[in-house]
Parts: sequence; C-alpha cells; structure tokens
Amino acid sequence: MADDHPARERWRRATAAVTLTLALFCVLWEVWLAPIRPSGSWLALKAVPLLLLSPGVARGNVKTTQWLLLLLPAYLSEGLVRSFSEAGRYAACAYLETVLTVGALVCGLRYLKARANT
Repeated sequence: MADDHPARERWRRATAAVTLTLALFCVLWEVWLAPIRPSGSWLALKAVPLLLLSPGVARGNVKTTQWLLLLLPAYLSEGLVRSFSEAGRYAACAYLETVLTVGALVCGLRYLKARANT
C-alpha cells in the first residue's frame, strides 16, 4: 500500500530494503563468505525470521515493523560479539551485520515515528 506522506514513505522503503539486505547477507555469510564450517552452516537459518517479516515491513504494517524492531537486537548482539571475538573475514562479516542491523533499527524507528506524527 502506497503512503501519501513522502518522508514516511522513504523510511518505510529504507526499512524494507535494509531488512531484506540483512537477511540476504546473513545467508551469504553463513553459506559462502565466512561459514563456521567449510561446507556451510545451519546458522544461515537465522535469516528466516527476517525473510518472514520482510513482506509486512514492505507493506508498512506497523505491528510487523514493531516485531522486527524487537528481533533486531539479537542480530546486533551477534554482530558485536562475533566482530570482537573473531578475526579476518569472519570479523568483517560480523561488523557488516552490525552496521546493517543498526541501519534497520534506525530506519524502522524513524518510520514508526513518522507514522505516529502524521
């Protein structure tokens, strides 16, 4: 559903884009870029909740966005812990997850704030 408020629409789109990017990056990280095991890892399944929430976030569903914001601290925690406890490309992937998660948090919070203000 298209939104009539331009700022709110931008934040909604940004939230959806960053969420989907984070989900796809989680899969790439655990399967190809820096998996825990050489043949890939079941940790790639951590992207499933993000992928399930993505359509609702893209539509601008407030409850789905709120659920996303409740879920993102887990990804932030993993990214922070692994970025400090691992080295090389493993730490780089964890750092990127942290950056994407913070981006999703900021965009989601700004979207909900813009929605509440109008």
